[in-house]
Amino acid sequence: MPVFTIKKLFIAYFLIFISTFSFADVVKPALIEINVNKQGQIDVEIRASLEALLTGINGKYKNTKDAPNAAEYDVLRKMSDSDLQVQFDKFKTNFLDSIRLMDADGDKVVLTISKVKIPEPGYTKVPRISVINLKGSVDVSVQSLAWYYPMSFGDNAVRLRQVDKAKEKYHWSEWQWLRDDKPSEALSLTEVVARMPIYKTISNYIVYGFEHILPKGLDHILFILGLFLFSTKFKPLLWQVTMFTLAHTITLGLAMNGIISLPANIVEPLIALSIAYVGIENIFSKKLHSSRLILVFAFGLLHGLGFASVLADFGMPDDAFAVALISFNIGVELGQLAIILGAFLLVGYWFGKKPWYKQAITVPVSMTITLVALYWFVERLDIGFIS
Repeated sequence: MPVFTIKKLFIAYFLIFISTFSFADVVKPALIEINVNKQGQIDVEIRASLEALLTGINGKYKNTKDAPNAAEYDVLRKMSDSDLQVQFDKFKTNFLDSIRLMDADGDKVVLTISKVKIPEPGYTKVPRISVINLKGSVDVSVQSLAWYYPMSFGDNAVRLRQVDKAKEKYHWSEWQWLRDDKPSEALSLTEVVARMPIYKTISNYIVYGFEHILPKGLDHILFILGLFLFSTKFKPLLWQVTMFTLAHTITLGLAMNGIISLPANIVEPLIALSIAYVGIENIFSKKLHSSRLILVFAFGLLHGLGFASVLADFGMPDDAFAVALISFNIGVELGQLAIILGAFLLVGYWFGKKPWYKQAITVPVSMTITLVALYWFVERLDIGFIS
């Protein structure tokens, strides 16, 4: 097959891939914390995107642009807090009818909305998270509760805190990640909830890390592909991935311990710019220079801050912080290795040693990655050029 034909086919498939996933917000899960005191008084805090709730953009969509009413979502996310409050007020009855907090007998606990806190739009390229507070009560004889949040509202994670103010005791349960339209397992009210087995913490956080790369992390996917495209030889690739891994591990750990922090409106555009740089250097550089390794390390520091935003949303177990952090990193690395393996099997194995590899594959695909990343950079600046 002529080189020109291979180039056209490869670019066509790559553009189809990009058009499927690019320029979108990720649908984040809702986080629910249930507080129950010794008198049976209940306070439920729900952190969720009201825009996603109002438009029915739920967990079946990997990003908001996949939804048929994505345009309505975009309108809502630019609304002021007061205007969005008006829209949510129309939805309150449906919301309360759809969620359920149940006692051990399956009876529904009556909940009412006590407060809704909606932030101003701010940086609209990151989904706005609002806080809904519910209140209710149960008889002190109730021994456990179960939580249900419909799939139409999206994935969610829930935990319960037993509160004994007199003795100043507060006992959190472990997070339960709920998918597939199922209620939670029983959340005990009569004893300190047992710690999650270490193997379950490990498996859960490996899955979170992997899913953040595949399928949700298109910017990270493009960055790793950019590293792969420079050379299909494993030694230069290993050096780059090692520097990237070391760097994002450092900033992820520092950010999760509250030592460093940068706002999303700085981190996200810079991540896009790092992807563009890798694509440009792929086109013009003839060999791997030490300066590229230094830059890849710097870019890894940025990407680590992006990873931290995911864990910050979900939280970390206090009694297994290090285990969860390491497990999340392992999941991220498995995702990166899956990208590299997939790229090698699709491209590197067949064409990596061909004399025309750079001109037919590396250059056009790197140009595509660069253009996508520059688009993201301008979009994430959120200065009105791209809506």
